Amino acid sequence: MPRRSTVHEAALSNRTLVVDNGAYTIKAGFVSQAPNLDDCHTIPNCLARERDKKVWIGSEIESIRDFGEVAFRRPVEKGYLVNWEAEKAIWDSTFLGQKSELHCDPHDTNLILTEAANTPAALQTNCDQVIFEEYEFGSYSRHIGPSLNAYHDIQKLFGASARNAQIPVLPAECLLVIDSGFSHSTVTPLYKGRPIQQAIRRLDVGGKLLTNYLKELLSIRHYNLMNEEQLVNEAKEKICFVSNAFREDLESTWRSASKKGRHTQEDNTDVVVDYVLPDYNAGIQGYMRPHDPSLAAKVRKMGAMANPNGVVEDFMTLGNERFAVPELLFNPADVGMKEAGLPETVLQSLSGLPPGLWPAMLANIVVVGGNCFINGFMERLETEIRQLAPTDCVIRVAKATDPIKFTWLGGASMAADPAALKAVQVSRRDYLEHGSGWLSRVFAGTTTK
Repeated sequence: MPRRSTVHEAALSNRTLVVDNGAYTIKAGFVSQAPNLDDCHTIPNCLARERDKKVWIGSEIESIRDFGEVAFRRPVEKGYLVNWEAEKAIWDSTFLGQKSELHCDPHDTNLILTEAANTPAALQTNCDQVIFEEYEFGSYSRHIGPSLNAYHDIQKLFGASARNAQIPVLPAECLLVIDSGFSHSTVTPLYKGRPIQQAIRRLDVGGKLLTNYLKELLSIRHYNLMNEEQLVNEAKEKICFVSNAFREDLESTWRSASKKGRHTQEDNTDVVVDYVLPDYNAGIQGYMRPHDPSLAAKVRKMGAMANPNGVVEDFMTLGNERFAVPELLFNPADVGMKEAGLPETVLQSLSGLPPGLWPAMLANIVVVGGNCFINGFMERLETEIRQLAPTDCVIRVAKATDPIKFTWLGGASMAADPAALKAVQVSRRDYLEHGSGWLSRVFAGTTTK
């Protein structure tokens, strides 16, 4: 009879690193006894190359002063980690650099890492091998990102009193997480902290698509900005808003444009604005200001104009671009995508659940991800979910206290409980004995440790 393999009950290290490996930024930090947002560091998850071919890695990008024609290379595409060569360069700088605040010895560190839902098995296996065979972390667990949000005090988001800090962290019983980030948006129902796989739904619209769409619109109507990703992304964050009356706002901007220069100060002042382009040489950031029709006409004749400080500035007058771009989150068909908008995706997700869970899920909807910061996004999302959901269900939609770091903080809260951490972590010793196939089954929940 062959010898039965066993899983070794090795003691875990006292140091745990939680890494929310997003497509736009990495949210990482060590777990303390009372985790808080200050423990989390945000690092750009990309490499950047300037005109002179100089390459900046991860957090070094924050030192760039001139983003003109800077090219970015991102290891995460469509939400999946596909380029470990680039990712290792960023991780080496972040976790192994002697001067880094997140420097650690992997052999003596527990790693909690997030991934996108429905990541292909080949990419998961590749990730596991890099973690254990190249970095050699002491122990490791891989989680679908939204699932970590269940370890928050969810009812506090809806106005309830805070739970007793002395009680061990338990995941919320029913939670519907809407994560609208850089690569895509997902709707993930969670039951006692575990994702209900058959009900997870994905919308291939995220911050990256919105930025690219805005680049195309501005390049057609104003200047060629196709190579200015950072400039356009900053403009998007400052000028865009979600309209609660899309058709009316669109018709209003059309009427304003049809006057061909015969504007008045009262014409559509809440939509049409001027965006002053950044001047990297002078260290001036781009900013939005109220539209001045007379000034715009004068600049068109003169080509450029100095502001009161004597600095020559260039600007774009923006109208329906401001709300037509984020409208893709609600109507992807505007650019020919055969997908439902985010509110409809929520209902599609619920259709994969037993009807008995619908009331609990609709009463506990939490929204995370960078697109939460778009003005009007939360109001429009809640309004349309209410219109589509059954009338006898209570609808409660809450934005996370920090939509960017909320997932990380959930993972840190779980890891702060030694029992919860031990239940999910797999040691490197067990991985070397049982192999990557066994590890994949453990993380998939089809076998036990």
